[in-house]
Amino acid sequence: MPDISVVLPSILQPLAGGQSILTAPVEGAVTVGKLLDSVTGGYPVLARRLRDETGALRRYVNIYVAGDEVRRLQGLETEVSPGQEVLVIQSVAGG
Repeated sequence: MPDISVVLPSILQPLAGGQSILTAPVEGAVTVGKLLDSVTGGYPVLARRLRDETGALRRYVNIYVAGDEVRRLQGLETEVSPGQEVLVIQSVAGG
């Protein structure tokens, strides 16, 4: 069964047991939301850093599928196909 890889920035890796890439086995296309549910299931703190209480992506979290930011696509409903890479980027607030 093919996997989809979710690549985490270094700032979030400690919340995923130190892993830089989380993978989820999938059959066919899956939405970004379902993929996040799958890969963060064992990491509740990571899940809360990515999404708020309503399940929406946090403002400072950007997720890219095949180089496109999901907010410009269908958000958490954006489909990801097996073999595609999903990149999580956390904006850093500067002062």
